[in-house]
Amino acid sequence: MSDIQKAALVKPSQRQLKWQEMEFYAFIHFTVNTFTDKEWGLGNEDPSIFDPQDLDTEQWVQVCKAAGMRGLILTCKHHDGFCLWPSKYTEHSVKKSPWKQGNGDVVKELSDACRRHGLQLGIYLSPWDRHDNRYGTDEYNTYFKNQLRELLTNYGDIFSVWFDGACGEGPNGKRQVYDWDGYYQVIRKLQPGAVISVCGPDVRWIGNEAGHCRESEWSVVSETLLDCEKIQEKSQHADDAEFRHRIRTEDEDLGSREVICSAGNLVWYPAEVNTSIRPGWFYHANEDDKVRSVEELLDIYYKSVGGNATFLLNIPPDKRGRIHEADEKRLRELGWILRSTFQDNLALGSSAAASESMDDDHTAANLLDGNPDTFWCPRPGTEQASIEIDLGDEKRFNHLVLKEHIQSGQRIERFKIECRKDSGAWREISRGTIIGHKRILRFDEITARSIRITIMESRWYPTLSSFEVYLGPID
Repeated sequence: MSDIQKAALVKPSQRQLKWQEMEFYAFIHFTVNTFTDKEWGLGNEDPSIFDPQDLDTEQWVQVCKAAGMRGLILTCKHHDGFCLWPSKYTEHSVKKSPWKQGNGDVVKELSDACRRHGLQLGIYLSPWDRHDNRYGTDEYNTYFKNQLRELLTNYGDIFSVWFDGACGEGPNGKRQVYDWDGYYQVIRKLQPGAVISVCGPDVRWIGNEAGHCRESEWSVVSETLLDCEKIQEKSQHADDAEFRHRIRTEDEDLGSREVICSAGNLVWYPAEVNTSIRPGWFYHANEDDKVRSVEELLDIYYKSVGGNATFLLNIPPDKRGRIHEADEKRLRELGWILRSTFQDNLALGSSAAASESMDDDHTAANLLDGNPDTFWCPRPGTEQASIEIDLGDEKRFNHLVLKEHIQSGQRIERFKIECRKDSGAWREISRGTIIGHKRILRFDEITARSIRITIMESRWYPTLSSFEVYLGPID
């Protein structure tokens, strides 16, 4: 079996498939830093400063849902060590704050709000702890796993456990050797459906916090990438604004033929794009006029969700405990545009014909049936093929959405799109490299009856499960 065929056979797990369908979800950075106006706490903050006067997780969830998001990940404990739930393993938590007279639980309130509105909950738990004196000892790993057990047993289903690799000094001047395998065992036992993200085996960090996306984002990559964010020497251990926006161009190609043929073992390790709606991760009043524009957010959305990644957008609640009005307005605008664009699939009811199909169960008609489990493919070994979609009459459109059947692997390497009216020559309107879970193509509005996709390069043989056509709002 060739290296290319081996790469074509690498497939996602069920939890990875379920996570990929999330597509767009929120990061909620909220802790004592919100009240000290810092990005990273020192660990010596008095819990009494945590006192949001109007904390409203219902509002958080409603805003996220209006934006088109499907879940939220909460910073249950950031590097400062302050816990947003009343952990029985430390006093440095909401139970020592004046908020709700020490009887509050932010994690529970958010979990309940998510359940009411049909959104999923994820948790961020920082392994680095600048407050706890156990940090730097074996006892700390036990403490950390106990906190994981609390969060994974008391708040319902969790879709993601999000770890970063920050590893600085604790209050005693020591650094911790993290028991990653032990952490993973706790998660797999208590929440087997949850993906472990970034410093974990299920979801790969895109490599920057600026929202930059690769032109070709492969989900099949070298096994060595599993450990990249866990290496202490490369971990972030300073509040470094430059790091937050650094883009390493040498990492642009992680999965081309040239790379994988010399990569050794390959794994399914899909990418997540994480960035903030503001310059910082926590709320700062002086950034109220620096909220990203709708155009910026749309650009990141199309390059991430529309480029075989997911989009994790940070939205920091303010001191009141609410999503600020400026952020809310922007997110509602974004959600309106996304709903308006993708509400009416113009390809429904169309017909499709392929240059070749493997058999009667894998014809081009499967692209138009709305079923993610059915797909088209040619016979094994056929790496180039084309499909023509007949819309029935001439229609106006400016977006196409393509999906591979990633349950079978990621295979398409290069394609082009052409269109024509009732008669006349084919005209190329777009081309691309990978497709994967989803590829969204945007272009100036055109009118056409027929659309043709030509797959020029693929691994072993290509698959397609969906071909959708949309007319989005016109500027």
